[in-house]
Amino acid sequence: MTASPASYKDTLNLLQTPFAMRANARVREPELQAFWKEHDLYGRLSRGNPGAPFTLHDGPPYANGALHVGHALNKILKDIINKHALLQGRRARFVPGWDCHGLPIELKVLQGLGSEERRQLTPIDLRRRAHAYALEQVEGQKSGFRRWGIWADWDEPYLTLQKSYEAAQIGVFGKMVLAGHIYRGLKPVHWSPSSRTALAEAELEYPDGHTSPSVYVAFPVVELPEPVAGLLAAAGIAGPTDAAHREQLFVAIWTTTPWTLPANLAVSVNGQLDYAICRDGTTNGGTPRYLVVASQLVEQLRTSLERPLEPLLTLKGAQLEGILYRHPLLDRTSPVVIGGDYITTETGTGLVHTAPGHGVDDFHTGNKYGLPVLCPVDEAGTLTAEAGPFAGLNVLKDANPAIITALRDAGLLLAEQRYEHRYPYDWRTKKPTIFRATEQWFASVDGFRAQALEAIAAVEWLPASGRNRIEAMVRDRGDWCISRQRSWGVPIPVFYHRETGEVLLNGDTLAHAEALIAEHGADVWWERDEAGLLPPAWADQADQWRKGTDTMDVWFDSGSSWAAVLEGRGLGCPADLYLEGSDQHRGWFQSSLLTSVAVNGTAPYRRVLTHGFTLDEKGRKMSKSLGNVVDPIVLVEGGKNEKQEPPYGADVLRLWVSSVDYSADVPLGPGILKQLADVYRKVRNTARYLLGNLHDFVPTEHAVPITDLPLLDRWMLQRTASLIEEVSADFERFEFYRFFQALQNFCVVDLSNVYLDIAKDRLYVSAAADFRRRSCQTVLHLVVERLAGLIAPVLCHMAEDIWQNLPYPVAEASVFERGWPTVPESWAALELAAPMQRILELRAQVNRVLEGCRGRGELGASLEAQVQLELVEAGPEAAPLREALALVVASPHPEVDNLADWLLVSALRVGGPAPAEATLAETEEEGVRVRIARAAGHKCERCWHHESDIGQHPDHPTLCGRCVGVLERQGAGPA
Repeated sequence: MTASPASYKDTLNLLQTPFAMRANARVREPELQAFWKEHDLYGRLSRGNPGAPFTLHDGPPYANGALHVGHALNKILKDIINKHALLQGRRARFVPGWDCHGLPIELKVLQGLGSEERRQLTPIDLRRRAHAYALEQVEGQKSGFRRWGIWADWDEPYLTLQKSYEAAQIGVFGKMVLAGHIYRGLKPVHWSPSSRTALAEAELEYPDGHTSPSVYVAFPVVELPEPVAGLLAAAGIAGPTDAAHREQLFVAIWTTTPWTLPANLAVSVNGQLDYAICRDGTTNGGTPRYLVVASQLVEQLRTSLERPLEPLLTLKGAQLEGILYRHPLLDRTSPVVIGGDYITTETGTGLVHTAPGHGVDDFHTGNKYGLPVLCPVDEAGTLTAEAGPFAGLNVLKDANPAIITALRDAGLLLAEQRYEHRYPYDWRTKKPTIFRATEQWFASVDGFRAQALEAIAAVEWLPASGRNRIEAMVRDRGDWCISRQRSWGVPIPVFYHRETGEVLLNGDTLAHAEALIAEHGADVWWERDEAGLLPPAWADQADQWRKGTDTMDVWFDSGSSWAAVLEGRGLGCPADLYLEGSDQHRGWFQSSLLTSVAVNGTAPYRRVLTHGFTLDEKGRKMSKSLGNVVDPIVLVEGGKNEKQEPPYGADVLRLWVSSVDYSADVPLGPGILKQLADVYRKVRNTARYLLGNLHDFVPTEHAVPITDLPLLDRWMLQRTASLIEEVSADFERFEFYRFFQALQNFCVVDLSNVYLDIAKDRLYVSAAADFRRRSCQTVLHLVVERLAGLIAPVLCHMAEDIWQNLPYPVAEASVFERGWPTVPESWAALELAAPMQRILELRAQVNRVLEGCRGRGELGASLEAQVQLELVEAGPEAAPLREALALVVASPHPEVDNLADWLLVSALRVGGPAPAEATLAETEEEGVRVRIARAAGHKCERCWHHESDIGQHPDHPTLCGRCVGVLERQGAGPA
């Protein structure tokens, strides 16, 4: 309510508070953060709270690049959970971490060097530069996280490059070695020619729109097992044993990687499938040609190959075993073999080109038949001399066209098509990978797979679908390739005999390496020669051994964090919670699980919570090319053009995180930000109004006992108690978007639209010490303190700002020292809920009628009106309203609990004759007839009520009797 004429303005109890309407977040938030730091709030609470410990273990972000909104979603979610735990009195220590090794950092260092510098760079020089670069990136990201109000052990983070961390990682590796879970083997692995290293599944991505040059190829059969030859002869099909009819029978294969054909050593069939021998027209020499394809695919292949394909004979796949064929391009004869269930009739021909050096299924089938692991491709993706005439071609550039041309020239290319499919790319270089057999170190998941699945079942997954996802991945995953051919990482501490290649890796060498790295860091592996790295017992043989140069997969780095941080820093293992993006089921969640189960037999976490990814307002992935990237730094601090990019502050960013259902992908953009800023302002202005009306209130002197409060006040406390109960449950379930909705509804509806709207008259117009004002102030101070506590995990800066601006003394210096809001049982007053709800429905009905009158220009403010209510129903439908009205009438505090004030009109009558003044509007809803007329009397210049006693008070001829009484009690008069 705006103060009326200047002569009486000073007699009103107007708002007084330094709590500004505008947050001025760019200045105020850093001030509040400095206050927290000065009082060491996080340190004292996280270590000194009386409750049980709570550990949310931080999955380390990569120490490279600027922070983006994905970082914000992740870190702010964690902070909301941690702050809530601290408010509950738990010792919630949050040790932030960074993943510091790996190729992206190595590439950044190399990109900053000239060609001559790069040529002269030694591994140890590279490592030192990478170390410095990673630390620089950590500081930049740390600054951003702190600006968002994240509480953590910022002065003692964990970095995967720290000596203690690297040593703990070697300890995990060593225990897995001694348990028999680590081995070295020649196997096909995902290989990145662009990075020149092996990759794990978690380092792959599958972008849309990849196409490959798929080919159908005929492999000429040169020898048949006798049973098959007999069946063909009986069907009138000439076999290859007849010199005059050689190369009339062909096995047809399909592949999307023509470059692997030089490595072909077999064709695999499914022993259970039916295969058809089909007449396929004639060859150039006029003799018939026959193709072997899966029976189910004949119709489909007729179309795709544009060939007649007339089936003459059907055989089971098992009968084809032992057929020999000639390689289509090289001087090599190979067999048809029985593969596994991976051979289907979904695509291709039902016969699979098999290159044991270039595929996992191929490798296993080749092993079964004792085939060599041929891999004629080097680390750069170039075909070697073993590829014959194709040596020197790059498999991702010019090898495919050359091989397809050679097939066509040989008359063995049946068809060529572009084929769109999922294909693995190196997630760092964004370039395609290949399968390539190399000597690598592996963790044998088979050794602990059953235990891992049991551990998964013992964890609570949120959402529950997360369990199915990781369970399927662990059940189906092959052995984990843990070695990388890079310099920037933790070494695999192994030695190879210089002559025999024998591996030296035992308890002594592992313990010695762990101790060296604990003292000197992993650089010691590159700084010292073998004599300085071998245990004393082996030192005299140093010249016989060569230290390994492979480093560990970075997922092994981060997956060892439970040992380095949870156990190493005494936080307790398993952690209470892991929280990351849903992609980490195949990444950090899984590598942490596998290492922990392999060493401890249990998962390193009790609960796992996942969130989605950030998209723009149209549901598109954010990218610079689309111009839809929301930069969190600009969001918080403002852009160059502050009208277009205002400085919203960290709390609006935090409010966004609380507003979204993060279990799915979440949107963010300019429109959403404006809506969030509006909600933020509403909450802030509500808090400002509460504070501004408490400037002369001291709870110990002025508070009214709860039992003596009027109905309206007790209802407001009941609504607050319900809010606290509701929000407490939302936080326990990590459903922060429900908190956001409940907070918004409470501030806008319960407080602003109802309670405070009604309370303005009590607060402004009453004498300062009147019961009707002090009772309202009692409610305001109880509500504002709890409101600050409820919003503290999310709107931490606003909550602290509210607390610092409480106009009366409190015991706690910070809102976070008060703890999570609670209320006494006396607040519950559940008996008021139903009657007050019915009155609020009546209030809404009356407001609709008043709004109609205002819209027609018949009324201005609602205080110009008088209302008559008539209950037209006498049955049970009317009972709730009658009981509610009776409750109000029976209140011992009619100066507060009266329906006219609650409806914001100057007069109200229930029943009786119609108003003497002309009826402006009349409606009937829910068994209640509402009549609106202009209020009798004149407008009081101070309270704006229309009263009949205006002019009856000589000293104040423009005031009503009530206002005159207030002035007399206050000893005040007009200016």
